[in-house]
Amino acid sequence: MVMSGEKPWPGEAVHTAPAASAAHAPMSLRERKKQLTYQAVSDAAIAMFLERGFDKVSVAEVAAAADISKPTLFRYFPTKEDLALHRFADHEDEAARVVAARADTESPLDALRRHFLDGLERRDPVTGLCDAPQVLAFMRLLYGTPSLVARMYAYQVRSEAALARALGDRVQDRLAAGQIIAVQRILGLENWRRIDAGESADQAYGGAVEAAELAFAQLRSGLGEE
Repeated sequence: MVMSGEKPWPGEAVHTAPAASAAHAPMSLRERKKQLTYQAVSDAAIAMFLERGFDKVSVAEVAAAADISKPTLFRYFPTKEDLALHRFADHEDEAARVVAARADTESPLDALRRHFLDGLERRDPVTGLCDAPQVLAFMRLLYGTPSLVARMYAYQVRSEAALARALGDRVQDRLAAGQIIAVQRILGLENWRRIDAGESADQAYGGAVEAAELAFAQLRSGLGEE
């Protein structure tokens, strides 16, 4: 499932889903062409990584497959890891967007809980609860490649910083953001482990909801939102 304006996962059709994020301004023709180039190069790279393994594919080979020069490729993707993790870029500020777009009567934590539970129901790959074959292959590539796991942490650090700013950017906001992003990461990883162990998304759904409710209850207690 892809939120409006986000990049599809491998083999996934582009469509929109209800999202709690703020509306994005329409992209210019130049921006749309740039996005298409990003997507085409990333798709070519991921196909090669899945077929041969991340470490056995060179950046030069990806550039050749995408019919662009190596310097041009690096203008789009600063590192080789970003070729595979390109789709996570849209999720960096997702938590911040959810907080910014919430109703005045809804607390930030309640908005994030609602959004995560909605993601579970939609089988959003970011929640870890997705058993689509193309997503399974990608996640096995990701978690089986140490350099990709390390690079993904950089995305999560930026997600934490964006959420902290949305909360007010005080010390207590940065502490809260760190806890929230960590909880979402752990929930996603636990869901993925169950799927990788052989459970279907439908089979794991109930347990995933229960774990999410427990996690957000603990957050609420720790952050003083009771």
